[in-house]
Amino acid sequence: MNSIDKGVLAYYEAGREFNRLRTGIGLIEFERTKEILLENLPKPPAVIYDIGGAYGEYSWWLASLGYEVHLFDLSEKNIEMSEELGKEYPGCSLAASEICDARSVPRPDGSADAVLLMGPMYHITDYAERIKAIRESFRLLKDNGLLFTAALTPYSVLMHNITVYSPENGERCIEEPGFLAMVERELRDGCHINPDRGVYNGLASAHLHTAKALRAELEAGGFSGTTIHGVMGGAWLARDIDGLWKNEKSRNALMNTVRLIDTHEEIIGLSGHLLAVSRRK
Repeated sequence: MNSIDKGVLAYYEAGREFNRLRTGIGLIEFERTKEILLENLPKPPAVIYDIGGAYGEYSWWLASLGYEVHLFDLSEKNIEMSEELGKEYPGCSLAASEICDARSVPRPDGSADAVLLMGPMYHITDYAERIKAIRESFRLLKDNGLLFTAALTPYSVLMHNITVYSPENGERCIEEPGFLAMVERELRDGCHINPDRGVYNGLASAHLHTAKALRAELEAGGFSGTTIHGVMGGAWLARDIDGLWKNEKSRNALMNTVRLIDTHEEIIGLSGHLLAVSRRK
């Protein structure tokens, strides 16, 4: 756990992750990620390990489709909140819901048809430890099994703070030398240095990936033939996403723009969030 900022665990233990995917840009992230999962996953009742799956938004949704889902997360609070979320899925259950580190998962070799690695790659700041997590997923997968790996881009923090820049409302991070120095480091080598959210009250220390860097780390962990998606495209820049989402026509319009530039790596960093799909061969 030394390669994970203690502020990260504190954030999750405070329960602040709950419902993140049900408002604002989280709506786009959740919808597009579900589409990509369904485009690639084998049919139920395949076995899925949701590693670092927080309180289980994807786990419970997949379980409701008939998959055998095992949820693993480092935060005790997330596992507790998963039980609460399960009340929204009457008649469904998870095969397991356990406190667990992504680098050491208590399951046999070759026991999963698919692994979701949706948070560990940006929370684990040390390169060798990230590769360890990838290799652990490789170990867990059956031959031809699928790995879905989420990452944040080195442009995500800067772009978000540009969109909210409003000096009159106190949103002025991009004016601060410390913030700009932090972003310069992110753009240089992907290292987001913000211990205990001391530079700005956003993402704690993390590692941010370009598509090229994410693919290289997945290859170092044993995977090849990876496809990388820009999960939110530029749709997250739209004003009043919550309002637009309530209307089917405007919701579809937003999602169509995401799909249009989904795998165009020249612009993929605009998304902020990436999702890699890899297969164990």
